[in-house]
Amino acid sequence: MEPALAAQALGASTEIATAALSGEDPEAVLRLVVRHAAELADADLGLVMTRAEDGSLTVEAAHGDGGPTFTNPVGLVLSARSSAARTARSGVVTVVDDVAADPRTAPFVPRELRNFGPFAAAPFGTTQRRLGALTVYRHRGARPFAKPAVEVLTAFAAQAGLVLVLAEGATARARLTLYQERERIARDLHDVLVQRLYAAGMQLDLLARRPTRKLARKDAQRLADAIDQLDASIADVRAVVRTLRNPEADQATDLADSARTEVAIAGELLGFAPELDLDGDLSDLPAALADHARAALRETLSNVVRHSGAHNVSVHIGRGDALELVVADDGCGIPEGVTKRGLTHLEERASQAGGRCVVRSSPKGTTVTWTVPLKG
Repeated sequence: MEPALAAQALGASTEIATAALSGEDPEAVLRLVVRHAAELADADLGLVMTRAEDGSLTVEAAHGDGGPTFTNPVGLVLSARSSAARTARSGVVTVVDDVAADPRTAPFVPRELRNFGPFAAAPFGTTQRRLGALTVYRHRGARPFAKPAVEVLTAFAAQAGLVLVLAEGATARARLTLYQERERIARDLHDVLVQRLYAAGMQLDLLARRPTRKLARKDAQRLADAIDQLDASIADVRAVVRTLRNPEADQATDLADSARTEVAIAGELLGFAPELDLDGDLSDLPAALADHARAALRETLSNVVRHSGAHNVSVHIGRGDALELVVADDGCGIPEGVTKRGLTHLEERASQAGGRCVVRSSPKGTTVTWTVPLKG
């Protein structure tokens, strides 16, 4: 690789790493990637595409000019049989002189890209995590992409993809930390502060009711006001707890909605979406029970994320004669020392709600069943 081109590629990679690892908006980072790719390859158009489960590619960002009749290709979906998709899947670079005429590429070139000629596609991501493809184009009749340009494009695509994979991991770890800290604060507020406020209110109330101690009217009124303020503070703290445990809403929501949110967050941390099965009407459960169930689901999924190494996770929440929460994974089971620390709160919450929590674990996976009978 030419020294000047290598220096330019290094500077571009450094800029992308800084943006990605500092938490820049992912769309902005992808636009930065494709702009640098087009500039490094001296291309008229650059596209960054991500893979879907079916192997197709979707254009996420574009940079360049395709002429007066060219339309923005962002959102364009390319067939899984296209040359770019094959590059993304195999990790093998594709280079042709005319993308719309070469038999290797022509059959699956979308209409929006048929005015281009020289074409090169490099795999975007890492060997373990193939994110998609980085493609560059020149206008028809322009000089083909030379070997140095293809080499720098390939190296840059690998480096930029690695940065984004690392950034995803850093973001997931940050979210997990926030996930755990939010629950810890909520638990401390509920289990410590609320209990202390409640105890203080009870003591003041008992003092006000003592028949052997007649308080002056003004003092009795001050005492009653203090008790009212404590009751209001308890209500405020409980509202804060509900918000911490369900930040997407200002008040307690349907347990089904909360479950979808918690499962979605866990899916981002796990790298795959857990299965979610909801059975029965979960919209009108008592607020306290819904809070307990929501927290139990979060605690269980947090344990799965941190300890299980699972490849499959299923969540079932059903309402019949009882509210039942079942979380099952195919991970390594519960390591020594985790059971008492990680599952105590599940058992406590089930007990407080009048139910029980049963944990079955083996080296083939763990199933947590959290059940609370419902009053008829």
